[in-house]
Amino acid sequence: MEVVKPRTVPTELIILRHLNTRMELTPNDKQLYVYLEKGYVGEVTFEILTYQLQSDVLILRDLLLEVNNTLFQIDTLIISADIIYPCEVKNYEGDYYYQSDRLYTKSGSEIKDPLLQLERCESLLRQFLQKTGYTFPLESNVIYVNLKFTLYQAPLNKPIIFPSQLNACMIKLDKSPPKLTSRHKKLADKLLSAHICESPYTRLPQYEYSKLRKGLNCQPVILFR
Repeated sequence: MEVVKPRTVPTELIILRHLNTRMELTPNDKQLYVYLEKGYVGEVTFEILTYQLQSDVLILRDLLLEVNNTLFQIDTLIISADIIYPCEVKNYEGDYYYQSDRLYTKSGSEIKDPLLQLERCESLLRQFLQKTGYTFPLESNVIYVNLKFTLYQAPLNKPIIFPSQLNACMIKLDKSPPKLTSRHKKLADKLLSAHICESPYTRLPQYEYSKLRKGLNCQPVILFR
């Protein structure tokens, strides 16, 4: 296992962490901060699991790519000898259910379905690979990492990996064919060079430096409640 592109804390989250200790965030900004923090924790949780892999795979984390003037993001991309695995990692907590191909919270609020995000990502990644001369098959999955997550009426024919299936997922990846070639490494380098560092989706609250609380802040960062 080789990490070609490690994960870094998003700039947006770093700034929100600091602002959260220096000012009172608005409810919307606070909600964004908690959402980003929880998402980052989920991605790191899956990242720790992948460090157990013994097979010859290449891993790129937190990729932002563009194809045909369309941006798309991949939480974790695993390149094995014969398959590429795009992973959409979610740190949802609590009870959810599927109904009529839509995802709802237990209270009945419809939310964005990660399967739709995954489908879009896979399509755009396939286009990217074709444009760069690669034809590897893709096996995409939405990966839920939070042990407190429950999904009722989950569709059986969808690419979903639940927390109880994560160990089996790692075992499967470890059974990948043993050797990569220079072609795989060239693909990883191509993806790395195509990564967009500055995300246009960054959203930051308005603030004035003169109104921020000054001084040292020795309190630990509270990830989420």
